[in-house]
Amino acid sequence: MKTVFNGLRRFFHRDTCDYALKKTILKRTRSKMDENLKFRENPIVMKLNSTAFQNIFTQEVLDLKAIFDKYNYELRIAGGAVRDLLMDQQAKDLDFATTATPNEMKDMFTKENVRMINMSGEKHGTITPRINDKENFEVTTLRVDLVTDGRHAEVEFTKDWKLDANRRDLTINSMFLGFDGSVYDYFYGYDDLMKRRVAFVGDPDVRIKEDYLRIMRYFRFYGRIAKSPDSHEEYTLRVIEKNADGLQNVSGERIWMELQKTLDGNFAGNLLKTMLNVGVGKYIGIPHPNIESLDRLLKRSQHLNLHPMSYLAALLNDIDDVTLLHCRLKFSGYHRDMIYFIVEHRDKNDLTRPLLPYEKLILNSKIKQKNSVEYVLELLKYRGDETLLKLIRKWEIPQFPVTGKTLKENGVPPGKMYGKIIEKLKNIWIENEYKQTCEDLVKLIPSFMDDYKK
Repeated sequence: MKTVFNGLRRFFHRDTCDYALKKTILKRTRSKMDENLKFRENPIVMKLNSTAFQNIFTQEVLDLKAIFDKYNYELRIAGGAVRDLLMDQQAKDLDFATTATPNEMKDMFTKENVRMINMSGEKHGTITPRINDKENFEVTTLRVDLVTDGRHAEVEFTKDWKLDANRRDLTINSMFLGFDGSVYDYFYGYDDLMKRRVAFVGDPDVRIKEDYLRIMRYFRFYGRIAKSPDSHEEYTLRVIEKNADGLQNVSGERIWMELQKTLDGNFAGNLLKTMLNVGVGKYIGIPHPNIESLDRLLKRSQHLNLHPMSYLAALLNDIDDVTLLHCRLKFSGYHRDMIYFIVEHRDKNDLTRPLLPYEKLILNSKIKQKNSVEYVLELLKYRGDETLLKLIRKWEIPQFPVTGKTLKENGVPPGKMYGKIIEKLKNIWIENEYKQTCEDLVKLIPSFMDDYKK
């Protein structure tokens, strides 16, 4: 990993990490409310009564609903949980929408002695009560986006459920669910979900210009919903291409959050290529993608359940490209080190003892051994070497028998010599297939000490 960290030191300079991300002042765009958009007069399309639906009713959810009922405010489940339940999947997170304003909710929860946390969402209409001191729920007032700048919005609160549904990104995310199981669908999201169609609410150009991150969200949900990798609507892709440059003003962390989920979903490689084809690459940190390398990766390794970092690594030509991408997307330390690891070691071979380079990478790693094992496994998946992948999974990692205490007991003075001698002994031990005992290796120490004294 030495090359990796030299690369980090060389490139983690303020100017490099800017990567053309300085915010430009955008003309603020007034949102359209799509007044002529076709919608259902009676939005209730069905009633849910599935096991997955019944499972959401924890005591905390029931107690939250009881508070809103007591004060005569309507409360519905919103967004992703509705979509998941309609697909007969367990709802991962429950978000709620309500006719109560933030001030009304604060007054209500205060009277009921319910603690509220994370007040930063209040200006956008979100209050987060902690029910029974056990579970937090985000509850958001119905709202209309009055003015947007491509990422943030000035909002106005409303009691009209249709207007709130209209401001959401995709039809499949614009539905609400009542506690009696009623599914409220104003913009035909249920129909689109049944057809596995991913479509924006109303005009895609309007929706994207309101928040350019919706470009990335489109691809993420396509991977979750669609049945095939190439059933995009051509008009939608053209609109995305026209607006791709808006992503340059979206934070790398938010882009990576969406991209990672896309690359963890269905059709990851194909969706990545589609994103690049519509010009997203240069705005998310991949200005010169190596498409041929990605194609080769998909051909040899797509069936191996690749990690998102493998897909990205295939597009990058060298360590410098990795650094630029990291500066843009702000990977976690684990993800950063993995992609450096793959790019640095992907072309190395040892024909005489094929597993040896990977054993060395694990045993000599300066990072956690658990992480180094995971990186090596991903590297082998990247290379498509299923034989070595099976072998390394079965390999029992041997314990190097020499420690710092061993050196001290054998007369090595404390200092820099410790690390150098241990490294030499370990390499000899590895080359000899871990057969040497501590006693065998200790015999070599005097000659190494003489070398370092010279």
